[in-house]
Amino acid sequence: MSDWVSTLAAGNELPLRAASELEERGFVVLPSMVAPESMERLIMAYTEAVTSATSEDIRVGSTSTKVSDFVNRGAAFDNLYILPPLLEACCQVIGASFKLSSFHARTLRQGAHAQELHVDVPRNSADWPLLAFILMVDDFRPDNGTTRFVPGSHRWLTTPEATMSDVRAAHEAEVLACGAAGSLLVFNGSAWHGHTANTSNRPRRSIQGAFIPLGGRAATDFAARMQPETRARLSSLAHTVLALD
Repeated sequence: MSDWVSTLAAGNELPLRAASELEERGFVVLPSMVAPESMERLIMAYTEAVTSATSEDIRVGSTSTKVSDFVNRGAAFDNLYILPPLLEACCQVIGASFKLSSFHARTLRQGAHAQELHVDVPRNSADWPLLAFILMVDDFRPDNGTTRFVPGSHRWLTTPEATMSDVRAAHEAEVLACGAAGSLLVFNGSAWHGHTANTSNRPRRSIQGAFIPLGGRAATDFAARMQPETRARLSSLAHTVLALD
């Protein structure tokens, strides 16, 4: 384990209860990672970043719209992927040197159907283990497509598609990961999960990302996309997490 990872792992920013939930259940919701008084500014920055994105960075899926590379979309997002509790969670799940693999906005459209239960990365991949996170830009509620998890499934060797006849159906053991805007959902990428149906009358917004082992292949090549003004303002820790140095 590298010196910087060892330093992070020795911290106490991730509460013991949260660390235990992540270990036992495979996911945890950390409330108030962005203070309520800061959410208005973050939402304004989010809206500006999404509306100014060019077509090559926008992906429209069956239920949601993603905008990639939020590393380069303004200083408002710089601290979100280096939050101390999040990096300590990386140490817990990955247990070795790691890097950011993805960092993007995702808007779940109103009326969207439930997503299939899935895992983010196969166990035989060089990108495993994976630690994922979702910053709740809006409240995550049962009616607007909050994420569902099957607790403990991160320890299973099988996958939803191998054991379920309908991976969109409710699992008997699933629970909903709800939280107020500004909360951070952190989860093991091997946990069975997927968003629920958005039956509300509004889209549900989030900022999402994932960390993988340093030797894995990142979903976004941040070094290749790095803008000079972004590089100049980022902290040394951000440089390390982005594998820029």
